[in-house]
Amino acid sequence: MASTTEITLLLDAARDGDRVALDRVLSTLYQELHAMARRQLAGQHGHTLDATALVHEAYLKLIGRREAQFDDRAHFFAYAASAMRSVVVDYARQRLAQKRGGDLHRVTDLPEDVEGGLRLDEEMLGLDTALTRLAAVDQKLAQVVELRYFAGLSELEIAALLKRSERSIRRDWQKARLFLLASLKDD
Repeated sequence: MASTTEITLLLDAARDGDRVALDRVLSTLYQELHAMARRQLAGQHGHTLDATALVHEAYLKLIGRREAQFDDRAHFFAYAASAMRSVVVDYARQRLAQKRGGDLHRVTDLPEDVEGGLRLDEEMLGLDTALTRLAAVDQKLAQVVELRYFAGLSELEIAALLKRSERSIRRDWQKARLFLLASLKDD
């Protein structure tokens, strides 16, 4: 496992356009990304999107964006969570398009955590829309939600990653959750 200093140096090189450095960062952090994906897809049986496919699709999004800049490990994981969100939402949209005729139902709850995994259905699409609204109001709160839901990180892990107190992350999570619930009920 590479040290935080080594990851930071590789991220610096990747930011300067070194694709080998970016590949090295991704391969070094692959196991962590895979564990995040596995947690998020727990309980999703019978779907073609598994943890490996989610990580690979997110990887393609990460390397496919020339303007992707990673200042540090926290920024990398925030970007990875965003890429995973994009893949999961696209997958849910595709599944719903194939179903045709399935009634969309309103999301009325937002669980405290996603221990059982994300639901790859219309609820995911509603959450994505609400999260986009939240990001327009407060990007910091949206980042906490992405790291919690799409990276599967705990409040303690998010606090360490963002170099903030666990208490402030918990407050941000509660504010974001209230905003998202209100947004979901308005739809």
